[in-house]
Formats: sequence, C-alpha cells, structure tokens
Amino acid sequence: MPATIERTWAGDLTAMGGRKEKRSFRYQAFVPDPIADIDPEVTFEAAELALLAEHATRKLNSSGDGAGLEAIGPLFLRSEAIASSRIEGFSATSLNVARALLDPDAARGAARTIARNIEAMCEAIAIGERAQLAVGHLLDIHRTLMQDEPEALPGEFRATQGWIGGRAASPMGAAYIPPPEDRVPSLVEDLLQFMAREDIPPIAMAAIAHAQLETIHPFVDGNGRVGRCLVHAILRRAGLTPLFVPPVSIVLAARPENYVDGLVQFREGGIGLWVASFAEAVSQAATEGLNMATEVVELRAEWFERSGRPRRGSSAARLLDVLPGAPILSASTASEMIGSSPQRTLDGLKRLASAGVVAQISRGTWNRQYAARELFDLVARCEARIASLRND
Repeated sequence: MPATIERTWAGDLTAMGGRKEKRSFRYQAFVPDPIADIDPEVTFEAAELALLAEHATRKLNSSGDGAGLEAIGPLFLRSEAIASSRIEGFSATSLNVARALLDPDAARGAARTIARNIEAMCEAIAIGERAQLAVGHLLDIHRTLMQDEPEALPGEFRATQGWIGGRAASPMGAAYIPPPEDRVPSLVEDLLQFMAREDIPPIAMAAIAHAQLETIHPFVDGNGRVGRCLVHAILRRAGLTPLFVPPVSIVLAARPENYVDGLVQFREGGIGLWVASFAEAVSQAATEGLNMATEVVELRAEWFERSGRPRRGSSAARLLDVLPGAPILSASTASEMIGSSPQRTLDGLKRLASAGVVAQISRGTWNRQYAARELFDLVARCEARIASLRND
C-alpha cells in the first residue's frame, strides 16, 4: 500500500513573507508502491479502451504506407510538443516555434522552451527505437529539455523535497508532496524495470509509466514534459508508432482538470480509471491525427496545382514534399533538405512564393526565410477541433 512519511520543514527567519513562511512545520510526503511486478487491476472497459487506442494508433501509422506522408511526422511531433508545453503554461504560436527550430540560438522565451521540448521528445523516441530506457537515458532527456534552465538541475534528480502547488518557498499548503529525495533513485529504477516488461499492453504501460513518473516527481522541474516524452518512447519501442506519434497532449491539454484528476485517481489506487481515460485520449488523438494527415495531403495537392504542376524531381516539386515537415525554410536549409544547389533551391522557393504557397517572412535578401502559412492555419484548426471534441 502507498505510504506517507512525516517530515519536518526547517523554519527560516530570513524568508520572505509573514510568520507562517518563517516557522517550522510538519508535513506528509507521499511514497507510492513499487510497480516493477505490479499486476494492474483494470476493468474490461479499460482493457477494451486500451485495445481500441492501440488499433487507432496502428491505423494512423499505416496511413503512411506508400502514401508519401513521411514529411508529416515532424508536424505531428511539433504539435505534440507544443501541446505538452502548453499544459505546463508555456505557449507560443506554431510559427514562432518553427522559427525557433530553424534558428535555436536566436530563439527566446516560450518558443525556445518549446523547441527544447521538441528536441527532448525526439531524443526519447530515438532511444525507444534502439534501446530499453535506462537511468542515464532518462537523465539525458531531462538535460536536453532543461538545458537553458540551470536552476532546474538539468540531467540530475532533485536533491531536496519537491511539491506541487501551495507556497513557492515551502510545501505549506501544497496540493501534492512527492516522495522524499532519498527515495527517488530506487523508485525510478523500479519504474524502469516495469517499462522493461513484455507482458503489459503498450497503451496501458505508457499510461502507468507516465503517471508513476508524475507521482515520483524526480526532477526539480520538467517532470510532466519528461513523463509525456516517456509515453512516446514506450509506444515507439512497442512498434506502435514507427512513423507518427498520436498528438495525445493536444487532447490532454484541452481538459487539464480531467488530466490532473486522472493522475490523482492513479495515486489513490484507481489505475483502471486512469488507463481508461488515457486510452480514450490516445484514441481521439490518433483518429484526429489521421484527419489532419488527410487534410495535409489535400493541401499539398492544392499547392501542386497552384504552383503549375512542377515537374517531378524539380526543386519546386521536392520543396512541396518537405514543406509539411518543415513549414519554415531558408534557402540554405532547404538546399540541404532537398539536395539541390542554393540557387536552384531559391528559384524553387520563388516559384512557390509566386503561387502563394509560401511567403517571405524575413527582411532583406540574405538567406531569406519562407513560411507555408496555410499549413499553420490548418494545424490550428485541427487543434481547435480536437479541443472542442474533448470539451463535448
């Protein structure tokens, strides 16, 4: 059974605020059960929902077979990371995030933070593709995510008590107080042993592993985003997402109170309820992701016609192929992507600009940047549709 450990918060007479902020007090830190050998009790309904989510995810990924949809993969990944960051309060437009990815050193604020989230998610998926997650991998993902925030101790477990909600200076009034810092390493090892099992269906494993990481809260900051990276590492390792990640964070972000309630239910023993809720979110994300892929294919076909049906193998035709995954391009980055000379690539970009497929978004003539704004509008409409369906 889960337990609580009573601890003492040492008072600090120099702390900001009134007397409450300065005094010592006792608090209860939550310690979850190990899960390495857990036999999760789930209802038939939860099991069925997990199976339906698996089928929907496989259908999304099979849609790319022979359809030339490979370039849409980065689009899904970017949408997923943007939504994952939004859950934590970081918000930026898809256009600004794409700009940040094109030139990370020049990026600032939330766009830079979200770009790091995309890097971390890519790293997690790559690890899931080649290896079982180990402690070092988990720390690497956190280091990539938080590399611009030294106060978050990138790549290190927390060495102090953490908490969620309440006061900034102490756990007084906190909504949740995770395990003491000295319990973190063993609980993380236990989580990784659970993730190495072969007898748990992948959707259920992703749901449980994510919730357990949230419960352990092993890092000073970035726990939620690392936990959602784990989801996609697990699904890739299971072979469910060889091409496309279902943008499940868009669904979770649409009803954050339901998401938090599900994690609380998990802590309180309602594993089946959480698995069912998570599976429904994955199913919806996969289904709407398939709709998004169809709309992108239709938009690309429209671009082809509008730009005068460029001949196959030309710079313009190859640019149309990569635009869904790289909706902001410069002549230099586009040249590398399509394997053409800078001048031929620039000629292709100018042709697409004349047709209204892309528009120049940078000033001057040196290494001009072009954006496919219609694609950003399409993604925004799809995300709004997912949010409205979730609210219904």
